[in-house]
Amino acid sequence: MTQPSTSPLDAVHRQLGARMVPFGGWEMPLAYPIGTIEEHLACRNDAVVFDVSHLGTVRVQGAEAIDLLQAAFTNDLHKITPGRAQYTHLLDENDASVLDDIIVWWISEDVFDVMPNASNTDRVRAAIGGDETTHDRAVVAVQGPRAKERLATVFPEAAAVGRFRVARATWEGNECVIAGTGYTGEAGVEIAVPNAGAADLWSAITAAGVTPAGLGARDTLRLEAALPLHGHELGPGITSLQAGLGWVVAWSKGEFRGRRALAAERDAGVSRKLMGIATDGRRPPRSDCGVFLDDRSVGMVTSGNFSPVLGHGIALAFMPPDVEVGTSVTVDVRGSRVEGRVVPTPFVGKH
Repeated sequence: MTQPSTSPLDAVHRQLGARMVPFGGWEMPLAYPIGTIEEHLACRNDAVVFDVSHLGTVRVQGAEAIDLLQAAFTNDLHKITPGRAQYTHLLDENDASVLDDIIVWWISEDVFDVMPNASNTDRVRAAIGGDETTHDRAVVAVQGPRAKERLATVFPEAAAVGRFRVARATWEGNECVIAGTGYTGEAGVEIAVPNAGAADLWSAITAAGVTPAGLGARDTLRLEAALPLHGHELGPGITSLQAGLGWVVAWSKGEFRGRRALAAERDAGVSRKLMGIATDGRRPPRSDCGVFLDDRSVGMVTSGNFSPVLGHGIALAFMPPDVEVGTSVTVDVRGSRVEGRVVPTPFVGKH
């Protein structure tokens, strides 16, 4: 078996007593001793720092870079300019399934850092070329309503980067790339820092009162914010339109990979749509739980968990597009039915 990759911050996590787990070919912290719920609430109320070094980075540069990305991805980079970031999809050519959802950091005129999900880096690189730089840096995400306030005492240039903006800045001699992105529904930034400076930057951030948080809290936070996870809300057989992410498709820009198959679905109408479900009580729905309208099976949960902010279960599920918000449903959780209702998303934050 191939040994999992480890983050440049691996020793730091172990010193902090993190529970380490395999994830996307990496060994990463699931939670620290205070636990996932406390980490989650720290992000909603103050500030946390995640190690997200498992995310891929593919550097694409040169005069042809923008054309390569335009032909591969659904969104239109001409909507933005250098110094900004953009969310986009890579589709399967034949059925328009989302092979990966990606953030593109447009660093300078002809330099782009493409950020795939952990296990999809090779697939994305095969589509766009470029040079993988994943193992040359750590990526730390500082998130929460006080994230920028606390980060400003350590790395003011990073704290000044606005939402979906991208900038270069130097911290203690380390040349970093910072993007105003994240996966929590809160304000914050993600900082790509060279390996040599990663542990010192992490220590400085936590010394400023920012709580370390693991992948467990990152997942419950993104679920409350109704942000998709590849392999759950996106993946084989799932298109951008089914996932309610049609805004990421730039029909006006010309050809892109998977366009024809996706256009056929657009014209015919989607057969299912991703929706939110709130359940009664603390018992959470989980992935692959069936959803029922009366006694009729109408869908399947893609992600479900207990919401620390709301105090009850929440789930994302694919259901027929004519199911309306407010509809009462039940979710089959290990053989017993849990009452719930279809609700607007995000579950927490702005609608």
